[in-house]
Amino acid sequence: MKLEDLGYTPELENYRKNQYLGSFGVGRVISEHRDRYQVKTTGNEYDAEIIGNLRYSAQKRSDLPAVGDWVAISEYDDGKALIHNVFPRSTIIERQAVGKYGEKQIIATNIDFAFIVQAVDRDFNINRIERYLTICNASGVKPMVILNKIDLIEERELIKLISNVQDRIKQVPVITISNETLSGIDNLKDTLLKGKTYCMLGSSGVGKSSLINNLAGKQWLKTNSISTSSGKGRHVTSHRELLVLDQGGILIDNPGMREVGIADTTDGLTITFETITKLATSCKFKDCTHTTELGCSVIAAVENGDFDVKSYENYLKMEREKEHFEATIAEKRKKDKDFGKMVKIFKKNKNMNKY
Repeated sequence: MKLEDLGYTPELENYRKNQYLGSFGVGRVISEHRDRYQVKTTGNEYDAEIIGNLRYSAQKRSDLPAVGDWVAISEYDDGKALIHNVFPRSTIIERQAVGKYGEKQIIATNIDFAFIVQAVDRDFNINRIERYLTICNASGVKPMVILNKIDLIEERELIKLISNVQDRIKQVPVITISNETLSGIDNLKDTLLKGKTYCMLGSSGVGKSSLINNLAGKQWLKTNSISTSSGKGRHVTSHRELLVLDQGGILIDNPGMREVGIADTTDGLTITFETITKLATSCKFKDCTHTTELGCSVIAAVENGDFDVKSYENYLKMEREKEHFEATIAEKRKKDKDFGKMVKIFKKNKNMNKY
């Protein structure tokens, strides 16, 4: 195996040389367990931890390694290594951290494509697809929609679902599969490119782990059934994990996400809701919120039936979340600034009292 098979690029090698990291080994973080990391190289897998300087210089959680990162390492014992440097990330898929306003949670890094997996038999929800799509568009990651469990519905129902998705989500590939009958799996395999990284996004129970097993051709990950009491998927994947396929392609599995919080994703919303972006150029007011204003082209399109009302409502909901997230960040920064001033005044007064 070569580093290129893990997704290594000439840009990463240039960074390594420019930062004088040639004496260190290079590997990719394939899993994270609290403060411990599994790092894969061309010939080994290491149980790794970060050096103290890297830990203490980190100003926020995102400064620490994440699944998908390239890192400079040194071996200090058999199968153990220290992480000295985190290479620059080409892409970062992230969401608002659950229960923590104004903070982000990294889902994965250095991703080329994202499979947005939805099951067609239960809580099928195009609004949720648009949410994942917005996160992908904000990250510069190419999305693909995977509709799973097609063996559980009639063909006419499937055709209608595909049509509904394509009516709201333009220019994004939609692939239908069944993990049980293996229908569509070969078509999906044909899209995988050697050295490219694919991230699985979707709720618990939609079949992400089973899909990875089918793409790999072996039982790589544990799978589970839907809870009969709640009708929702059980969490099987408890942490993010990067897997390299024999035929090429790199997959990152993620724990199922029931909450997909939108962070500061202005570009993501603009791309996902391209129709609204275009309509907005004809609004009477430049700062139109597309809610109550007279002369709003977006509202007019919705009322005339030219734009899907559910997609419009989903857009407004995510826009409010984004604004709330940004306001929370601004408030947090102000508090940090005020606290910093208070500390400086305290130190100044303390020094003056010495004399």
